[in-house]
Amino acid sequence: MAEFSDITTFIFDVDGVLTDGCVIAYESGEQVRRFFVKDGYAIEKALAAGYHIVIISGGEQESVRKRLKFLGITDVFLGVKDKLTLFNEYTQTKHVDPSTILYMGDDIPDYKMLKLVGFPTCPADASIDIKPICKYVSPNNGGQGAVRDVIEKVMRAQGKWHPQNW
Repeated sequence: MAEFSDITTFIFDVDGVLTDGCVIAYESGEQVRRFFVKDGYAIEKALAAGYHIVIISGGEQESVRKRLKFLGITDVFLGVKDKLTLFNEYTQTKHVDPSTILYMGDDIPDYKMLKLVGFPTCPADASIDIKPICKYVSPNNGGQGAVRDVIEKVMRAQGKWHPQNW
């Protein structure tokens, strides 16, 4: 797809995109999420290639922040109640053209964000309300390679996916 060649910035939701959407709630109150290692590998390669990766999520678990920091993501916004305001502030402050952004979301809280970016995407198991507004639906579910799928497609389209050199 030609749209993959215009992307400079990835914005991802967490629950249902970077994770499988399941939460394990422990008696201690801790809520644990599962991340897919192959998504993390692609994130590291995208960052090394100079792409911007931004996380915007309503959830605010510190373990999530630590995982994202471990991957090298510095633009992590958790506990966000108003994604649109944060998006507008981010794009203005960082001088990012929304038409060069790939956003991946999976449910109703992502709807308005998906309508603002140049390349809206979602995992295969996204809400039926989200799929019709996306230009690309990954064949993979959230937390099971959907993030790797879109990163790899963008990097391949731009000639930056070079496994033989890694």
